[in-house]
Amino acid sequence: MLSREHRLTTGQDFRAASRKGRRAGSRSVVVHLWVPAGDAGEQASGPLRAGFVVSKAVGNAVTRNRVKRRLRHLVRERLASLPGSGLLVVRALPAASAATYGELGADLDRCLERVA
Repeated sequence: MLSREHRLTTGQDFRAASRKGRRAGSRSVVVHLWVPAGDAGEQASGPLRAGFVVSKAVGNAVTRNRVKRRLRHLVRERLASLPGSGLLVVRALPAASAATYGELGADLDRCLERVA
């Protein structure tokens, strides 16, 4: 589980990361990372916050929750290697439901390398 300070909770933050951030995709996930520069009025303070989008296209509720739990755990393991502040949105694609934990981790690593 991600700690409260690392969770992305508002729709406004999800939209900001998706629209203003850098994007990279793979077979099972799409990653959006936005690190505000601070010069346009946005603050670049605070820890990196992460949010997850797992739509009904991924599968039923049990499948979506399993994918979301796996992604949360994978991101928590990688928090130290990510920028100190910013917004991260991880969107699961339908292929994420059939991916193993290792495959999800490899896809996430590949996407994070490209957006960082």
